[in-house]
Amino acid sequence: MPIEPSFLDELARLEASLTRETDSRRRGEQESPDVGEGLTFSDYRRYTPGDDVRLVDWRVYARTDEYFIKQYEAERNLTVHVLLDTSASMDFGDEGEHKFAFGARFALAFAYFAAAGHDSFRVSTIGTDVERLDRGRSTRGELLALLDRLNEVEPDGRTDFAEALATYAKTIRSRSLVVVVSDFIDDPDAIEDGLAALGRSDVLLVQVVAPAERDPDVAGDAVFEDPETGTTQRAYFAGSTAESYRDRLDAHIDDVAARARRLRADHVVVDTDADFFESFAEVWRRQDERERRRRRR
Repeated sequence: MPIEPSFLDELARLEASLTRETDSRRRGEQESPDVGEGLTFSDYRRYTPGDDVRLVDWRVYARTDEYFIKQYEAERNLTVHVLLDTSASMDFGDEGEHKFAFGARFALAFAYFAAAGHDSFRVSTIGTDVERLDRGRSTRGELLALLDRLNEVEPDGRTDFAEALATYAKTIRSRSLVVVVSDFIDDPDAIEDGLAALGRSDVLLVQVVAPAERDPDVAGDAVFEDPETGTTQRAYFAGSTAESYRDRLDAHIDDVAARARRLRADHVVVDTDADFFESFAEVWRRQDERERRRRRR
């Protein structure tokens, strides 16, 4: 299911809503606007009660006898790296619940919100190799081009997380948030090795799960195929076998989450049958809160 250009307009509405929500919460916490290093002057506006008096330009007041606030624009001091898994296992799920389609929207949304927050973004696919999709311009025009490139990607093969993340880590040169969007169907040891290679970067794992994975629409004698290796296995899927499968899936998800915590990475699970914008908003709120806590330290 391709991503339509109108998706960017929907992201704009979501970003405006979340910005209002964040501003309201910060006012309630009586936080002052960021001033000083890392900010560049943008414009003036008239003072209103409740504004930080430190931002009043007293030289303008001396000339006009009116209070004006200096507005600042944050410099791009964070790079958001989004790594999207293109392994064959991501090519799973019904229309509207497809894992790769859902994950690609997450990748584009993170890029959009990075640009909206005056940060830079880089979006790459990880699979049999690492391929960068953006051209280094954190603009709306680049987002449109990125949308087209994501629509051209066809999941295939397998992803070696240890090798892919270690390879990508060598390209990180500045303070970064690395967002890995995947189903993480791989050896947990390989996933942990890959996360360790990312070093001091903030890391967020977004694990996408399709409803048919949690509860396969299969009963009785069936043949199961590994989409990444092509190997097949016949099994009778019912009763205790089905229950064992679900337990193993839950255990794998829990194992990935535990290894992420051990390496101080964040981990969230998103179901592809959920409303996309609600899912992304929840993940973004969580990441925003984590960033605010980091800045307080």
